[in-house]
Amino acid sequence: MIEWFTYVQVGVAVVAALICFIAGLAGKKPNDLTMGATALVEVLLIVQLIVAIAAPFVGNEASGSVPEFYVYLISALILPAAAGFWALLDRSKWSTVILGVACIAIAVMVYRMYQIWAVQGA
Repeated sequence: MIEWFTYVQVGVAVVAALICFIAGLAGKKPNDLTMGATALVEVLLIVQLIVAIAAPFVGNEASGSVPEFYVYLISALILPAAAGFWALLDRSKWSTVILGVACIAIAVMVYRMYQIWAVQGA
């Protein structure tokens, strides 16, 4: 994993979560802003998947459990898609809050992935 990219991902996910929480608690239904913020988090996760696949080939190997890392990554990839699907089906303010919950969960998961990759001893 790339350290600065991890912090960018966490920052974007937290900002997206705040946008979704504020919009949802203000009574807004899912809209282009909240869905777009969640989609941006998903795009960054796809880039992270590509980086994680390529990193060992350039000498950046995980120090922790590789299967655990990929379980976190695949789970994180599913969350925004599932939350977005929910938001499209249930057009209520609570769907917007669920988008925020998914984004904040992804922020935590990405930070944990960084710990597994770079901090945790094998």
